[in-house]
Amino acid sequence: MNPRLTANPKPKKMKASIISLGCPRNQIDSEKFLKLLQDKGHRIVQPHQAETLIINTCGFIQEAKKESIEVINQALELKKKNKLKKVIVMGCLVKRYSKELKKYLKGVDAYLDIININTPQRIPLETKHLAYLKISEGCSNLCSYCAIPLIRGRLKSRLPQSILDEVEFLDKNKVRELNLVAQDITSWAKDLKTDKDIAWLIKEILKKTKNIKWIRLLYTHPRFVTKELASLMAQEKKICNYIDMPIQHVNNRILKLMNRKIAKEQIEKKINLLRDKMPDIAIRTTVIAGFPTEKDKEFIELLEFIKKYKFENLGAFTYSQEEKTKAANFRQVPEKVKKKRLDTLMKLQQQISLELNKKLVGQIFDVIIDDVENNHSLARAYFQAHEIDTQIIIPRKLKAGTFSKVRITQSYEYDLVAETIR
Repeated sequence: MNPRLTANPKPKKMKASIISLGCPRNQIDSEKFLKLLQDKGHRIVQPHQAETLIINTCGFIQEAKKESIEVINQALELKKKNKLKKVIVMGCLVKRYSKELKKYLKGVDAYLDIININTPQRIPLETKHLAYLKISEGCSNLCSYCAIPLIRGRLKSRLPQSILDEVEFLDKNKVRELNLVAQDITSWAKDLKTDKDIAWLIKEILKKTKNIKWIRLLYTHPRFVTKELASLMAQEKKICNYIDMPIQHVNNRILKLMNRKIAKEQIEKKINLLRDKMPDIAIRTTVIAGFPTEKDKEFIELLEFIKKYKFENLGAFTYSQEEKTKAANFRQVPEKVKKKRLDTLMKLQQQISLELNKKLVGQIFDVIIDDVENNHSLARAYFQAHEIDTQIIIPRKLKAGTFSKVRITQSYEYDLVAETIR
């Protein structure tokens, strides 16, 4: 008998790449999946060099779904032209709409669900000096507009040792900035039989960091921002005086419809708590324009709140009607009204941003260098999160991943210009 006929054929190795869409949580999944492929002997390349292209999709809101479909269709066109051999689609859109995708998208070679890989190892898709650390999956807050529980399920906190092992790995691999992420990092451990909370976890993370200089907190719920957490942020130099705390709205009737389980007065107390503990804190928040049944006076109340508190960073979105969520059944606000309100919000924030940026001129900050383009360095200070907020332009070449001391020389609505100082 010929042994070549009976032996199991070895799986063919491929040149693979991934396009990661949506949030940093998706990016972590993508980076860990690439490492898994590499460990199986596949060659990891840039998307334009790939034989097999994997698309990790987002299915959170309508705009994200459209982007995912567009990218898939672009990949399928490349496959028709024999510029790709295989197209694999994975992630949130597959989790939510696998039947529809299989029906309407012809040519996709495989569909994969959301893949959570419990390993610290990964292949960075972007900057090697910055890493996201996902501390939990899913969400049990059950906001009426949000499809996350339908896609990712209820809260599933990672065990402390698993998180700390990953911190140790990232620290040894010369990560300089660590961003804690989850659907809501302040809910961490609420599903575990423990008295530990996010403040405890951050203290443990701090013990593991030698090379990491900055720790940034993304995705917090104002309900769970405590005095202990604010005090810890104020005391520890490694924790950036920065917090991402979406409020979504401030009118109490709307907040109740959203099932946010918090009132306007409590939101104000949380903002004041953070600013009392850290006068220089940068608060990033998110608000929704045109939530179902939102009246003009309720929208104006939101505008007045933003004028009063002048958030350092603000993201605004029109309400996206997501099927199978409670809010999808509420009386909807017309699209024209939603878009008009969004435009009003963004114009207001543009004015606030310019006003706050002007005050930064002449001030000195430590910044991290993210990239170098055309003899300019792109950097960020503690008050700027990667790819979410503004950036600082330095008109000289510096090494990516290093820190530099700069003085702000010019300000615009969003970006800043700075010079290095000795």
